[in-house]
Amino acid sequence: MASRRVGFCLSDKKRRRMNLSAFADLCAGRGIDVVEIDLSQPMDSQGPFNVIVHKLSDVIVEAEYDSQSQQLLSNFQNYISAHPQTVLLDPLPAMSKLLDRFASYHIMSQLQDRIKGKSICCPPYLEINISERSAIKAAIQSQQLNYPLICKTRVAHGSRSHEMSLIFSEVGLSDVHPPCVLQSFVNHGAVLHKVFVVGDDHFTVERPSLKNFPPGPCDMSTIFFNSHDVSKPESSSHLTALDDNMPRLPPPSNEAMVALVEHLRAELGMALFGVDVIVNIHTHTLTVIDINIFPGYEGVPQFFSSLLHYIESIMDKQKPLQPAVASPSLASSQPPSDCNEELCPAGGNAS
Repeated sequence: MASRRVGFCLSDKKRRRMNLSAFADLCAGRGIDVVEIDLSQPMDSQGPFNVIVHKLSDVIVEAEYDSQSQQLLSNFQNYISAHPQTVLLDPLPAMSKLLDRFASYHIMSQLQDRIKGKSICCPPYLEINISERSAIKAAIQSQQLNYPLICKTRVAHGSRSHEMSLIFSEVGLSDVHPPCVLQSFVNHGAVLHKVFVVGDDHFTVERPSLKNFPPGPCDMSTIFFNSHDVSKPESSSHLTALDDNMPRLPPPSNEAMVALVEHLRAELGMALFGVDVIVNIHTHTLTVIDINIFPGYEGVPQFFSSLLHYIESIMDKQKPLQPAVASPSLASSQPPSDCNEELCPAGGNAS
């Protein structure tokens, strides 16, 4: 058994999109075994691990109502508690916060006060737990939200979490289905800056985004859209089309981006996350609109090398692993898969 081992606990979809076998081959060249963890089997027989990289979003969400998922999550937590030397990327409590937009938006709303002098903010938002339109209207006025409003599901996971709506007036409040979040829409020139964090590194990739809309209430009907489709790298939608006379906004300053990432790393205690940032067309303020768990890293050719470097930096500070029953590593047990360069530049990509 290799003296350095990293376990991966991912959904089938995430594992394929990341091209885990290609990452395992890269790790093997550095003397590190990559082991795919099977939550349905005892983890003690699969360990030990220096590091466990996971995205247990499905299990965490399903554990709210499914006894089998509750047991799987409990087994995983018990293993981590019994092996404090194993570093978990990332902590379960932090991930649970980001799965709840009520919690993650509270974190974002504090940015302006905690990062002084960097022109960073979060748009006004409102947690909606009721469906009575008059009460929602009163709350919008009380919290000074401005139309149009973006409506997002409370749970920030799964395909439904990408289903959003743009509401232009009180009439559109009938399209609000709690629990959800309402957020003032900020005109940003149809450009989204996706910030991908990997340990101490971060990378920024531009994506298409919603075009500008007239501020204030108007008689437009609610627009329903899928944020994933709108912001795909190759997206071409009428919702992202700008007028030709719209000047290009300056990119976010590197200083502000560094301050943002450093603050969120300290606040969340996480190493693998993404931040969706836009630039206000009027104030040029850096505006944070979402935080994402273990994002796709699409368009980040340095993802594999950066992740490996961070994992090695953790292992360099650890004591050697104690021998245990060995599980076959992915590098030795699985044939390398073809890597689509568009999805997995320079070795890989995740989703």
